[in-house]
Amino acid sequence: MLKALFQKLLIRSGKNYQIDARIPNALFYHILFKRGCMLLRGFFKTGRKVFVGSNTTILNPRNIRFGKNVTIEKNTIIDGFASERIVLGDCVKIGAFSTLTTTSHFSKYGKGLKMGHHSAIGDYTHFGAAGGIKIGNDVIMGSYISFHSENHNFSDTTKLIREQGVSSKGIVLGNNIWVGAKVTFLDGCVVGNNSVVAAGAVVNGVFPDNVVIGGVPAKVLKTIG
Repeated sequence: MLKALFQKLLIRSGKNYQIDARIPNALFYHILFKRGCMLLRGFFKTGRKVFVGSNTTILNPRNIRFGKNVTIEKNTIIDGFASERIVLGDCVKIGAFSTLTTTSHFSKYGKGLKMGHHSAIGDYTHFGAAGGIKIGNDVIMGSYISFHSENHNFSDTTKLIREQGVSSKGIVLGNNIWVGAKVTFLDGCVVGNNSVVAAGAVVNGVFPDNVVIGGVPAKVLKTIG
């Protein structure tokens, strides 16, 4: 009965995989209790139906558009002070111990993050979203991912680097992408649809659809299909 209920809930949330029959009911009870606590916490912090883990901080939630079944795991900081509305699509999940920074310096009002439906990212993620980050639908990402959507200017030798300001182009990830653990995305990079980014890659450039990329710096390793 309990597994059948979970299966229906999965289907309603757009996930069509079959639950492993070997999973004991005790695990489902644990998840139900945890999710119930997260939902209550999320409603208290945002006024909306958002699943929020313990010790999580959400700044300026009025500037965040939450889709259905959004999960923000424990010990995460979400900075909603951005010049554009932050968008977390349906069934988005942000892993534990993650940080979203948008306005990190008073000299520049940050742009923010847009994350598409059914996209999820693992624990210890750093979203440096001052220059803007756009992530498409159905993007699955491992842990220790970092996004750096701006660069420090340094060409003027008469000034300290920290006094020369920053430039930003933003970061764009398409739809249906698998990103391995410990990948670094640098400002200006674009990853096309239906792609794979190998673990540990440093992505700095524009890449087409249907490719596997990897390395430092990342390059196309093979074409998919």
